[in-house]
Amino acid sequence: MTRQELIENIRRKKSFLCVGLDTDLKKIPEHLLKEDDPIFAFNRAIIDATAPYCVAYKPNLAFYEAFGVKGLMAFEKTVKYLKQNYPEQFIIADAKRGDIGNTSQMYARTFFGEYDVDALTVAPYMGEDSVTPFIEGYEGKWVILLALTSNIGSFDFQLTEDKQGERLFEKVIRKSQEWGSDENMMYVVGATRGEMFQDIRRVAPNTFLLVPGVGAQGGSLEEVCKYGMIEDCGLLVNSSRAIIYADKTVNFANVAAEKSKEMAGQMARLLK
Repeated sequence: MTRQELIENIRRKKSFLCVGLDTDLKKIPEHLLKEDDPIFAFNRAIIDATAPYCVAYKPNLAFYEAFGVKGLMAFEKTVKYLKQNYPEQFIIADAKRGDIGNTSQMYARTFFGEYDVDALTVAPYMGEDSVTPFIEGYEGKWVILLALTSNIGSFDFQLTEDKQGERLFEKVIRKSQEWGSDENMMYVVGATRGEMFQDIRRVAPNTFLLVPGVGAQGGSLEEVCKYGMIEDCGLLVNSSRAIIYADKTVNFANVAAEKSKEMAGQMARLLK
């Protein structure tokens, strides 16, 4: 999916919501456990209910790999279901890959060649040659680099400063823009960072940001938009638990639809 296609979807739906598919068998409604593939059954119901209100889905690979081959099959079926039934949706594989060049080439082939997702989260710690394999030769695909996360451990490295006062996350964003462009690279920035979105925008004024942490983690959608939104929106705000686990009864999909509709309504007002 191109940047312009993504922007057009956001404008058409008046939403920049990304629904995170962090599907945990311990949290899904019990009646689904009787299904042959409960993970996919849950995902399919959530997708059908929320698709009118979002522009992207983000399966978190950890929740699928934890179940071995069966989990990966559920992931693959989820991606195929989206492509066949909701081709306008932007699909992000949240796998946080990143390794030496030849290994990254294999990861790129896996997610962009075999699974054919639109985007993949990548850890930038190993530098340019670990990131460019995800960009070169994959037109219309996106790398989403971890930049500024909301976990406590982010203070260990991401917020440390060099002698010139540049923080590590700023260095990552500035340097990585030499490897890709606003057409194939995004950054993960945690919603709980608030005013620091201003610092992000000074380094990356036009780049799309994937923003987790709104909802269950306490991030403010209004604050994210105040400091991070640009003319083309430039935001994909992810919500996982607050939507997909809002209800554990047989009515779970309807409740997920209500939650996503409510969030999309807030986004529509903020887009104005």
